[in-house]
Amino acid sequence: MSNGLQSIIDERGPIKTIGVIGMGYVGIPATVLFADAPEFESVLGFQRDSASSGYKIAMLNRGESPLKGEEPGLEDLLRKVVGAGKFRCTSDFSKIARCDAVTLAIQTPFLDPKDLIPDFSALIEGLRNVGRHITEGTLVVLESTVTPGTTAGMAREILEAESGLVAGEEFCLAHAPERVMVGRLLRNIREHDRIVGGIDEVSTRRAMELYRPVLTTGKIIPMTATAAEVTKTAENAFRDLQIAAANQLALHCEAMGVNVYDVRAGIDSLKGEGITRAILWPGAGVGGHCLTKDSWHLERGAQVLGGDLWYPHGEESIFGVARTINEFMPRHMVHLTTEGLRRAGKSPEGATVALLGWAFIQNSDDTRNTPAEPYLAAMERAGAEVRVHDPFVDDYPGVEIAHDLDATLAGADVVTIFTGHHHYASLEPARVKELSGREHPVIIDGRNVVDPDAFIRAGFIYKGIGRGDKNSHPVR
Repeated sequence: MSNGLQSIIDERGPIKTIGVIGMGYVGIPATVLFADAPEFESVLGFQRDSASSGYKIAMLNRGESPLKGEEPGLEDLLRKVVGAGKFRCTSDFSKIARCDAVTLAIQTPFLDPKDLIPDFSALIEGLRNVGRHITEGTLVVLESTVTPGTTAGMAREILEAESGLVAGEEFCLAHAPERVMVGRLLRNIREHDRIVGGIDEVSTRRAMELYRPVLTTGKIIPMTATAAEVTKTAENAFRDLQIAAANQLALHCEAMGVNVYDVRAGIDSLKGEGITRAILWPGAGVGGHCLTKDSWHLERGAQVLGGDLWYPHGEESIFGVARTINEFMPRHMVHLTTEGLRRAGKSPEGATVALLGWAFIQNSDDTRNTPAEPYLAAMERAGAEVRVHDPFVDDYPGVEIAHDLDATLAGADVVTIFTGHHHYASLEPARVKELSGREHPVIIDGRNVVDPDAFIRAGFIYKGIGRGDKNSHPVR
């Protein structure tokens, strides 16, 4: 523990002004919750004034959220803190000098997971902007999910080089990974336990001071910065693994003529002391920014920090196998589509496909790593015309997104449900068939949102993930 750093903190006093770098799905809800806490006087949101995202600055300063989809309470709280003068968004990074604490919530993707080299370019730019302007006693927190070892390694080096200050002696540095899911952002930040890991004890305590006021039922779990990085990457790797297990089970159930959702309910029913099943849901694929990459951050951390990795009998990591299974599911949706068309006496070439849902998760506009994209590409390569509908997504590079569901369904040979938006759960078989104009239209349910029997009775050819009990039904 650095007594010198503690003395600097004591002289500086409690955290009053906070800066948040990155106005996205993590930064925006964190910003408004900090601003709403009476312990803090003001919060600055920092956003680059770029062609792609600069529009967020004016929107946020009007109290309007740039995040679409259903985020309970977010826009109301944003309007409240803007109206109270406790929050402003800016592109002027020099104002970081005013902040007692600065958090970074910036994406850290992999351009090619096979080489285990993450694209830290955006995070590095953010760290440099922070380092240029921090003063003695500032707390810097990485909320971005990173390869274990990054906070005490690369991040520390950049901040020290840019600021001329020494981490752990003249400023605090910590990792406190976000643990949110779109559709429940505010609730997750308030209620989930917060992992907080500093590079030293003073940094850990200062970071705990930052997060304690925004927690309601959640508690703070202190640890080292590297342990916090491992915790975040591991929890997402485990979730990805659990989804992969459910997807593998779904594929087995299809092969055996069994309903995977009956099997899932049976497994989940076994409860009691010492029993943990935690079986998740199968589906058309895993998307989003976190699960598609965090296994690779964990793998890379083990290699970078631990040297040679050993697996039994030379097998690859189980987390890598899970990624392979989950990345396979969009291809399986292509297979189901092709089989459905074959039963209708058609081929993918020349077929019209209504692809319902472009966001990776239900009732959201989040399209990051959407599993619908490889499906679209594969069907177009096969010669199909694919129309994409999503009620929440306004645009996507290179893809036309329709908001008129009836127009999307008109003349469709295949209706493919990729996202479980609530709009699709209320599809009426007779109406969809009428719009399609086909005697036996095909419906592919990737999220178990429609009643197979209702569509089969209406004359559809049905195929669903894990629905071995229905996928070979007689055509009516």
